[in-house]
Amino acid sequence: MSELALYRKYRPSKFEDVQGQHEVVSILLREIEDKSISHAYLFSGGRGTGKTSVARIFAAEIGCKPSDLYEMDGASNRSIDDIRELRESVRSMPFESPYKVYIIDEVHMLTKEAFNALLKTLEEPPAHAVFILATTDRDKLPDTIISRCQSFVFRDPTLDELKKYVLDTAKKEQVTIDSPSADIIAMFGDGSFRDTLSVLEKVLVAAKDRRLDVDTVSRIVGAPTHDLVNRVLGSIESGNISDGLSAIQSAKDEHVDMKVYLRLILEKMRATLMLRYDKNAEGHYKDEFTPDDLVFLLRLANSPEKKINSHVLYAFLDATREIGFSTVPTLPIELALIKVAGEGK
Repeated sequence: MSELALYRKYRPSKFEDVQGQHEVVSILLREIEDKSISHAYLFSGGRGTGKTSVARIFAAEIGCKPSDLYEMDGASNRSIDDIRELRESVRSMPFESPYKVYIIDEVHMLTKEAFNALLKTLEEPPAHAVFILATTDRDKLPDTIISRCQSFVFRDPTLDELKKYVLDTAKKEQVTIDSPSADIIAMFGDGSFRDTLSVLEKVLVAAKDRRLDVDTVSRIVGAPTHDLVNRVLGSIESGNISDGLSAIQSAKDEHVDMKVYLRLILEKMRATLMLRYDKNAEGHYKDEFTPDDLVFLLRLANSPEKKINSHVLYAFLDATREIGFSTVPTLPIELALIKVAGEGK
């Protein structure tokens, strides 16, 4: 694997490399083609969704050379003096480009006074100045700032998009990774292309013979093993609630993230129902689960008692609403299990 960090190695350098933001890219390309460049843009969306990368690409596409590109972190340059300095810079002509482009990242961190100073510049910008404001928290921006900008919302990637990104990147790094492992890495990427690459980079270091398996990935990222997930489902099917509770306690002892644990339980419960009622589901899930897991889920799906059912799925879905607020992280999962396999009988 390259010594260069993956998020830097695979950072998009042209619009066709940008992942998951087709609508944003299409509009910006149209503006460039029509030469209808606005003086101010607002890019909002979750972390690691491509806001600053797209800003840099856009700057390059409108002819801005590195000497006329200015990047500023709103978190560390948030005072009115910082914005006053920027305003002074804006007045001067570009060195060698048609535009001077100012990218202000995390712009919501500016002080009230700094916003007021920035507003004056946005209201009467020089013809050669283009501002691109980026934020993960649009709601903290004054309406007066938003109204002066052309606004673009960067959407969070889906789990399937992140999974494909993992598989494609691993292939470029000449490492073989199976589908269940890519699922886990995508899940731990938490809706961010950049964070997904950081997780992938961590696990690639452990690739033996340039291959990664789900047990290795689970161990490195702190995901629960398949056995800990399957024991919860198995305890519902068998009625052995003690084993399910023991599995939950083991997950806690292994410092497993309970939100991830619950999510994996829900995914397998859903797969059980799909395998039971959708005749085409088995073909789909051959790529989603290991062979042993698929055999286990098929057994649950074809069980005459059908103890894994929609009522069970609803009980564990209810636990997702509580798990972020419980002072005892395991409690929502334990209560859901007790409800469906213990008191619910």
